[in-house]
Amino acid sequence: MPRHQGVKDDIIHLHSAGVDLGKRFLLACVRTPSAKRAGSWSLETERFGTTAGEIRRLLSWLVDRQVEVVVMEATSDYWRGVYYRLQPHLNLMLVNPAHLKGIRGRQTDPNDAAFLARPGASGMVMASFVPQRDIRQLRDLTRRRTELVRAAGWEAQRLEKKLEDTGMKLSAVLSDVAGTSGRAILEALIVGQRNPGRLADLAVGRARNKIPALIEALDGEFTDHHAFMVRHYLDEIDRWKQVITGFDARIARLLADREQDLASLVTIPGIGRLGAEIIIAETGGDMTQFASAHHLASWIGVCPGQNESAGVSRSGRTRPGNSNLKRLLGIAEANSLGLTIRFEPITA
Repeated sequence: MPRHQGVKDDIIHLHSAGVDLGKRFLLACVRTPSAKRAGSWSLETERFGTTAGEIRRLLSWLVDRQVEVVVMEATSDYWRGVYYRLQPHLNLMLVNPAHLKGIRGRQTDPNDAAFLARPGASGMVMASFVPQRDIRQLRDLTRRRTELVRAAGWEAQRLEKKLEDTGMKLSAVLSDVAGTSGRAILEALIVGQRNPGRLADLAVGRARNKIPALIEALDGEFTDHHAFMVRHYLDEIDRWKQVITGFDARIARLLADREQDLASLVTIPGIGRLGAEIIIAETGGDMTQFASAHHLASWIGVCPGQNESAGVSRSGRTRPGNSNLKRLLGIAEANSLGLTIRFEPITA
């Protein structure tokens, strides 16, 4: 005998608000119990600009209406200026738009704002992780440093391509043509040295074991044009490295009080100092914000997707997650297995 049971949404917040964000303006909707009809709700919608003065007016408007929670979607980067100004004064929930897909009836901006207020009142949505200001600054630095490292790597690739144009196979013998031995050889080529034997003799350290191979690899046609271009690429690599050094120093200052955390993270197989800094920057270094290790893995995007219906499991797609941490962990796993991979992390 089937059992019938009445179900209704639990209301956690009687006064909730939704904010639909745009580049030039936003719409805010406050949802409160109706004074005229029990069980119904009153919606009040107002339009605001996105300048600092307008955000202050929005804050005053929301405070006057005694809202208990404000929900907004993480739309592009438009949410940042609004969220950061409201967060010290209100209970904000930044929601992933993907969690709200498939909801009908959201055809206009006012409807969007009203819709956001409803799941906020009943607790049907989860807030995204927004780190504190110091961690946000650390993220900016580590992610920009990642871009700088990649830029330096691209210049090194261009240098190798230019050397291929000379017929020299220096990159086939030296793993880093811009390293100590490679730099000494290139500097000599730039000033006019063309004798393969003398060039190879400039190798230092373990590269001297490769002198016979270097002599053979340095047999090519290196012109004045090649000298000009190689000088340019070397200078660009040096410039990027100098900028990266400045970022390293600033990151180190921000992490001065987290040396113990960094030391602990470095003990993880495949994780070095650079990886440890990125882990703290991306997670905030506080695991209490994640309910479990499974939640953290899901947030990063390293757990398999799940698509099961009628007892049949179909192929599930892995969510994008945090691309910075996902790639870092993939490289760390490869390094721990003995596969050497140079880490040049990507940005979100």
